[in-house]
Amino acid sequence: MAELLSHLLVVWAVLTVASWRLEWLTSRWIAVGVVGGILPDLNRLAIAVPERAIADFLGASFQVDAFHTLGGITVLAGIGAVMFAQNQRRAFGLLFAGAFVHLLTDAVKSYADGQAAMWLYPLTSYRHPTPNLYVSADPEVLALTFGIAGVVFVIDRWQNVGSGSTASQNGEHDT
Repeated sequence: MAELLSHLLVVWAVLTVASWRLEWLTSRWIAVGVVGGILPDLNRLAIAVPERAIADFLGASFQVDAFHTLGGITVLAGIGAVMFAQNQRRAFGLLFAGAFVHLLTDAVKSYADGQAAMWLYPLTSYRHPTPNLYVSADPEVLALTFGIAGVVFVIDRWQNVGSGSTASQNGEHDT
C-alpha cells in the first residue's frame, strides 16, 4: 500500500507543478491523472484472481503483468478515456501521463537482478540496468514522497492565495 500511495503522491506533485503553467489543468483533471497512476498496479489483480480464470473468461491468453508496460497503460488509458463524454483526448493524455510517471519511478527502483522490468514493451523487450535508487518497501520512500507532495502543496496554496485565484476563476464549478 505504501508503494501505491507513493506513486499517487508523485503523480499528484508532477501534475500540480505542471498546472502552474497549464491553465486548463485544474484540480479535477489532476485527479484524472492521479487515477492514471494506479493503472500499472492493476497487475496486482493476479493476487486475487488467477490469470487462468481471467484467460478462461476472456477466451484468450492473458497475463496481468502486461498492465505494467507501456503498451498496457496505453490500452488501459484508452479504455478509461472512452468513459468520458467530453474531452476524451485530454482524459486519455492525463490517464497515460499518470501511468507513465508511475512507470518512470519504477524504472529506477531496486530489483533483485539489477535490471528494471520490461516496462517499455511493446517498443522493446529490453530490460535496462536500474540505478537501484530505492526499495519500494522502504518507509523512507513514503516519507520522501509525502515531503515532496507537502512542499508542492504549500507552494501551490501560496501561489493561489497570492494570485487571488479561486475555484470559480479557474473554471471549476460544481455542476
